[in-house]
Amino acid sequence: MSYPSDLRYTKDHIWFKENGETFLIGVTDYAQDQLGEVLYVDLPAAGTVDAEGTIFEIESSKSATVMQIPFAVEVVAANEELDDDPENINNAPYDTWIAEVKADEADVAGLLSAADYEATL
Repeated sequence: MSYPSDLRYTKDHIWFKENGETFLIGVTDYAQDQLGEVLYVDLPAAGTVDAEGTIFEIESSKSATVMQIPFAVEVVAANEELDDDPENINNAPYDTWIAEVKADEADVAGLLSAADYEATL
């Protein structure tokens, strides 16, 4: 499994990638492997998600998993391509973003580095 060094990670297996003034988020390679075949993603609606709130849900061949965000974010977009192709998360977890969010840069900077994330697994 790989953990790109240009991303930041939550302990709950969400990655953050800087995208200009926003961040793209998705699930890690480890998470998609543990989930099994992704069948459906309940994409977030635009608006604010509070700290420890549910950012999205993933339904897979093994389970339905609620993904929570560690700090407040504002969802500005969701990857609607996942409505038709949720398996992209399994095929390319770091190329398949789930939501685009505005977040405090200091909060994102405080997340785990790739090496720190890998050490938690």
